[in-house]
Amino acid sequence: MNITEAMHARHSVRQYIDKPIKTEAIAALEEEIHVCNQESGLHIQLVLNEPKAFSSFMAHYGKFNGVKNYIALIGKKGPDFDEKCGYYGERLVLLAQQLGLNTCWVAMTYSKVKSAFEIDRGEKLCVVIALGYGETQGTAHKSKPIGEVMKADKPVPAWFQSGVEAALLAPTAMNQQKFLFTRNGNQVSVKAGIGFYTKVDLGIVKYHFEMGAGNHFEWSI
Repeated sequence: MNITEAMHARHSVRQYIDKPIKTEAIAALEEEIHVCNQESGLHIQLVLNEPKAFSSFMAHYGKFNGVKNYIALIGKKGPDFDEKCGYYGERLVLLAQQLGLNTCWVAMTYSKVKSAFEIDRGEKLCVVIALGYGETQGTAHKSKPIGEVMKADKPVPAWFQSGVEAALLAPTAMNQQKFLFTRNGNQVSVKAGIGFYTKVDLGIVKYHFEMGAGNHFEWSI
């Protein structure tokens, strides 16, 4: 499964079967987490066989069941912290999909089990990503019309269209899809709307856009 296929196949999954993650999948995730941490300065951690975080009333209210594994997105506080968590977290989500795993971004409906991960001085936990083998593969979310999330002079280049289409496949909090891509030549900018976790969403959709658009553009500063 290539990255484009992974973006299409990935859907949020909240119910998981009782099956340990394969050793080779754990190794691949740990290796990529190390690379992501080196690139970003984050302190992302893989938590395995820890059911307490998803055993609370809030987790059941969120319809989570059987979650024993998750990725904790942790790092130093700063203006780009949430966006970094979204960007590198989604990079791991799509790798997990390629490894035959299912995932779900989780912002509030879990309990923080402090003994399960390390938070160093000046760091905080942003969100977690539930991980494992799903009871199902999930279902596709509804998307806004592409014209509502992009602004570009016509004719629209194929690479820009592909990038925005990839962004619409990305998970966003409560499926808000509150983002707008703008093109000026080969310069692209994206703005987040107002709402819960839109900065995390911004990082997620930027990663999807990059995977869809390829090396045909540069982010405008």
